Amino acid sequence: MRKMIKPCGLHCIKVKHLGVELGQQIILEDINLHIHCGSLNAVVGRNGAGKSTLIRAILGEMAHTGTIEFKDRENGRIQKLKIGYVPQTLNIEKQTPVSVYDMIASYHSNVPVFLMKSRKMKEQILECLKIFEADNLLNQQVCNLSGGELQRVLLSMAIMDSPNLLLLDEPVSGIDQNGMELFYKTIYHLKEHYDLAIILISHDLDYVKRYADKVILLDKTILRQGTVKEVFESEAFAEVFQVRPKGSVRELGILSERLNSSGKDIDNFQQRKEER
Repeated sequence: MRKMIKPCGLHCIKVKHLGVELGQQIILEDINLHIHCGSLNAVVGRNGAGKSTLIRAILGEMAHTGTIEFKDRENGRIQKLKIGYVPQTLNIEKQTPVSVYDMIASYHSNVPVFLMKSRKMKEQILECLKIFEADNLLNQQVCNLSGGELQRVLLSMAIMDSPNLLLLDEPVSGIDQNGMELFYKTIYHLKEHYDLAIILISHDLDYVKRYADKVILLDKTILRQGTVKEVFESEAFAEVFQVRPKGSVRELGILSERLNSSGKDIDNFQQRKEER
């Protein structure tokens, strides 16, 4: 990965008046966001708020109204954007004979895997795996990885092309406490040292409170956005999550558990509906 010596100071992505509809149903309405490089932006909200839909619209996977700009200008030069993406889940067949090396190498090259086992490619893959303490998994079969191991591999794969913007859709779903701690510390390191703009969908509100630079409270539209303090102490946050304004960290932990155990986001249902 490239290392930024100083922040570029640009808007990495600008979303203006974005809307998404499925049939007669409004999924997202009038979304306006300015995401800066070198910032961790957490999108929070109840299940069915449209969080995953927002990610899919940014990726170009869903038709939408409004505009999404992926570049900005600095000293008259246009800065173009690369996007890294980690989905909430990745279904792998149990008998799929693919190693971690093969999966990452094939994702980043159009050349068949058996033709590109080069030292340079291996070194690049190992460099990214080491960031997430996953270099010991290089030759493991993907189908044998635990949930936490697979997510670390997917994160490594997402950053290999040195993206400017990293999209994370509940990437620690089903991961234990130690894995979550490692994840949040690592993405904070990425933001600080590689000037990444990160959009993270998360139900882990206690971790969001500790690590996020900006919070976006979403319920089909943006109810509130700003610093952690501004959003978490707002009446909108208290109303959405049915908690006291200025609640304790313990209350946030209980709320996080409730959100994580409440089932899959309705966005997944909407995705299945589209695929029919």
